[in-house]
Amino acid sequence: MSVIKDVIVLNDDNTLSFGNYEVADKQKVEFEANGNLYKVRTHKDVTRLSKNTQLLLETVPGAAVHNLKVNEKEVTFSIEGNGGTQVTLELESDSHYTIYIDDVSIGNIETNFAGKISFGMELNSVPKFVKIEKR
Repeated sequence: MSVIKDVIVLNDDNTLSFGNYEVADKQKVEFEANGNLYKVRTHKDVTRLSKNTQLLLETVPGAAVHNLKVNEKEVTFSIEGNGGTQVTLELESDSHYTIYIDDVSIGNIETNFAGKISFGMELNSVPKFVKIEKR
């Protein structure tokens, strides 16, 4: 896989891919899909995806996210980047989730009142598969 040259794309399977951690200058794109307005800001320092003005996913530093799928029970995506990366998602508030990276549980986490969770991971050009499952 590689960075997303178009900044954000709707894949054939109705998932989203976005982000380009290789560029120094900010790239911003608004994108409409399935009745939702998505905004992406990406560059080497941060990649941020908002859906209808609400944070969906953010990485610091920037990353490329492939095949993001979000439903009531789980979030799945593959991610690549450079080195230690902080991933933040906005999910359902006051809920419990289990985070898996490459099918290995890295632990359970509870969202705060705003519904946000954050976790760190080491990234490189080989994408890692992430699954966040509601308990």
